[in-house]
Amino acid sequence: MPFSPKTENSTNSVVLDAKDLAILQLLQDNARITVKEISEKIHLSTTPVHERIKRMEESGVIRQYVTLLDAEKVRKGLTVICYVSLKQHSKEAGSKFIQSILQMPEVVECYNISGEFDFMLKIVAENMNSYYDFHVNKLGEVDNMGNIQSVFVMGVIKQTHRLV
Repeated sequence: MPFSPKTENSTNSVVLDAKDLAILQLLQDNARITVKEISEKIHLSTTPVHERIKRMEESGVIRQYVTLLDAEKVRKGLTVICYVSLKQHSKEAGSKFIQSILQMPEVVECYNISGEFDFMLKIVAENMNSYYDFHVNKLGEVDNMGNIQSVFVMGVIKQTHRLV
C-alpha cells in the first residue's frame, strides 16, 4: 500500500553473536534483571555485558523496556481483532487514517496488511458495551472508513513478545 509507514531501522539488521542473543533472551524474560545477574548467567563480566546492552539499545535492537499487564485485572478483558478497509487508497487518506488510530488508546496494535482488508487492529475494551461505544462513536466516525469486520477473542492460546 502506498501509505505504509516505515519504521526507523526497519531494514538495517544488526550482527548479534551468541552472547548478545543470550542477553536478549534474559531481558525478554525479565527486563528488570540486573547486569550482574546477566553476567553471572552468561559467564561474562559486567562491563562487557553493560556495553553490549548499551550497543543494542543505541542500534535499536532493544527498542524499549515494558511491563506486561493482566488485562482482566485492569478491566480490559475483551480483546477484539478488527479488520478495516478504507474507501480510498491514496497516501493522504491512509496517513489520515493512521493519525486517527494513533490517537485511540483502545487500539493497542495496528498492522497494515495485504488482502481484502487494509488494516488489522487489536483493540482492548472493558466489555462488549464499551467496545460497542468505541466501534460506533470512535472507529466508525473515522473519515474514509470503508468496511469494518470485528472478531472477538474467546481465549488466548499463545501470547509472547519473545523474538529470539
